[in-house]
Amino acid sequence: MNYNKQITVKEAFGLFIRKCKVKNLTDSSIESYQRKNHEFIEYVGENTLIKEVYKDTVDNFIIYKMDKGNINSITMNSYLRSIRAFLYYAMECRYMESFKISLIKAEKKIKETYTNEELMRLLRMPDLSHCTFSEFKIWAFENYLLATGNRISTALNLKIEDINFEDNIIIIRKTKNRKQQILPLSKSLAEVLRQYLEVRGGNSEEYLFCNNYGEKGDKRTYQQQVQNYNVKRKVNKTSCHLFRHTFAKQWILAGGDIFRLQKILGHSDLTVTKEYVAMFGQDLQLDFEKYNPLDNINPNKAVIKMK
Repeated sequence: MNYNKQITVKEAFGLFIRKCKVKNLTDSSIESYQRKNHEFIEYVGENTLIKEVYKDTVDNFIIYKMDKGNINSITMNSYLRSIRAFLYYAMECRYMESFKISLIKAEKKIKETYTNEELMRLLRMPDLSHCTFSEFKIWAFENYLLATGNRISTALNLKIEDINFEDNIIIIRKTKNRKQQILPLSKSLAEVLRQYLEVRGGNSEEYLFCNNYGEKGDKRTYQQQVQNYNVKRKVNKTSCHLFRHTFAKQWILAGGDIFRLQKILGHSDLTVTKEYVAMFGQDLQLDFEKYNPLDNINPNKAVIKMK
């Protein structure tokens, strides 16, 4: 088969990134493609012709990475998704031979969540007469994450005007998939945010969760502040994303509708949402008999015996 151009791996990747920018992908998505393809390009050789990359090349890279022992199967698949996006682009442009790139078999571990006891410690309102603004801000921030299931980047993009106390809604303007959302504003969260804004101040166009200068909060800084806050309250789990997992878990255990959960979490389809259902293992057995149809149609719990 004749290919349109004799270009190197480096040149092909440059064209791929250009295409990503034309498609208006987010900066974080482009940065992720660059970071995860860097080691693959280094392994192949940036001056190697892209047409000389075959299925065996990708397979050998997988073996190389796994043999190094510093990567698990889930992370390897994350790399493969980025590599696949790049190479499929090159195949589509007929720069190289077409072949299928499959993800490796990976065991999905049950995701960790915050326990109710840990949440009680984290969500207890600090004493305003003694705490710093930073501590009070993180208290409000963690309340927000638990109440909405938002990603940290989504929460940090919120502006004060996006919280509509009159209609009890939150307007999410910037999300991972760039689709705006409207979420209900619960009474508990509304009360937390009212108290927070009394201290925070600011005009409607300013970011809700700010830095010490009232400007947009930095993601890494907030992650570090959440870690410090949690450890101070004797909670060793310190991930912001665990609040998203905890929201999903509590929603499911409370009998919440999976389709509404999909919309709230901003998943494009049910595939990822279903993974949350599978995450929680033994927790889903709580009150199982209470909701199980076989137990419900046999209210006396009489043992059925063979005659």
